[in-house]
Amino acid sequence: MDELMPLSQRLIVRSSILLLLLGLVALLLIVGTTIWLAERSQSYFSEVIEARDARSATVELRNAVITAESSQRGYVLTANEIYLAPYDTAKAMAFRQVDAITEILDPYPEAAAPLQRLVQTMHDKFAEMDETISLKRTRQDAEALALIRTNRGKALMDEANVFFSGVIRAADERLTAGVSEQRSNATWLRWVSVTGGVIIVAVVGGVALAAVRYTRELARTRDEVQTLNAGLEERVAERTANLVQANDEIQRFAYIVTHDLRAPLVNIMGFTSELETGVGSLKAMIERFRGDADPADPVVRDAELAATIDLPEAIGFIRSSTKRMDHLINAILRLSREGGRALRPETFDLSELVSASAAGLQHQVSEADGAISVAVAVPPLETDRLSVEQIVGNLLDNAVKYRAKGRPLQVDVKAKLLSRDRVEITVADNGRGIAAQDLERVFELFRRAGAQDQPGEGIGLAHVRTLVRNLGGDITLASTPGVGTTFSLTFPRRLQPSRIQAK
Repeated sequence: MDELMPLSQRLIVRSSILLLLLGLVALLLIVGTTIWLAERSQSYFSEVIEARDARSATVELRNAVITAESSQRGYVLTANEIYLAPYDTAKAMAFRQVDAITEILDPYPEAAAPLQRLVQTMHDKFAEMDETISLKRTRQDAEALALIRTNRGKALMDEANVFFSGVIRAADERLTAGVSEQRSNATWLRWVSVTGGVIIVAVVGGVALAAVRYTRELARTRDEVQTLNAGLEERVAERTANLVQANDEIQRFAYIVTHDLRAPLVNIMGFTSELETGVGSLKAMIERFRGDADPADPVVRDAELAATIDLPEAIGFIRSSTKRMDHLINAILRLSREGGRALRPETFDLSELVSASAAGLQHQVSEADGAISVAVAVPPLETDRLSVEQIVGNLLDNAVKYRAKGRPLQVDVKAKLLSRDRVEITVADNGRGIAAQDLERVFELFRRAGAQDQPGEGIGLAHVRTLVRNLGGDITLASTPGVGTTFSLTFPRRLQPSRIQAK
């Protein structure tokens, strides 16, 4: 009898600790692998977006050159000015796309020489077309025809087509590789989830089995006490009450293990909570039987150390890692959905939209003893309203969130109409500013700059840049630490039909 309880205690402590540690290891592996796969997916996603943008810009450049060349030929053949109507627009579009391709391929040193040659080829090609048009306009038909018959324009176009084909082929290969990598990631994630689930189910079953066995031992011990001490009613009643109480706790522990841990197999946070419950029960059990156990027993010391220090620290790590994993997965989904959302052009007043966004932050601005001024004087926009709302809302929210302590907040929102029917919006604040080395970093996904004293996942500005580029524009910033930051974004006042179809 005296040896039974210490033996049972050591058995349940050892088996429970081993099984809980095994469950912790399985959860750590699942969390770590999932975070790694999420990072890989984001990397592949960024590369696919970059390849898509490069391919789109290249196709638009080729189409612009073809349009300009067709316009030139029609005019040279007929001398009818109507054929030159699309020429200037196509020429401007071509050079804009050259700039876009240069920006996309700038990080790749191996593309420097081909890009330089492309820029020269485009200048030479349009110079040749401009010259033939000029000759035709001055009625120097023979000279224009002689210039065309040199076949220099054809040679330049052939050279440009080689570059176009190379970029399109490379982009298609990158897109194909990206799809393959995403499938590989999905397979890895599936196998990790299945393997981890099997391990956790085994842990749950093992802990439940240990609890049931311990409950049976307690019940058997109770029967032995009743048989051996039949004449000592008071002692029997006391020990029976203690055993009933311990048995109830074990039954509750078994219920938690078999029900609450088995149900949320696909929810890592659920498993972590149940492990915390299990550790609490184990600690309570150790405290209950501390008087019956030998304090010098290394098993008891190890069990107490694990229940009070080691396991809570490990569970804390799992919780923080699981939250980070949840944030990463939610950001990519958000960018993917946004990347796949169809743009819908609407006609709306930009001043009203900015004022409404500012009104939504008025409470926080008032708390900072600040003000938001709006000076928007542009015609109504015909673009995707939701995208513009998200862009303005994110920039205003950043200005309020990262304000400088010690001075009233001042945010100035201005907008003006540029040439070629483009709109420029500037959002300037007198906040704490951004260091020079972080000016580009703040636009990177999951990257943040400066003191990390505000909540956030580092996706706001990356999301803003994606939205602006989807509208056919771009965003830049200038900042001085301690003085303030100014974001400037430009995009077409009217959403281009090609971007509506592309989405």
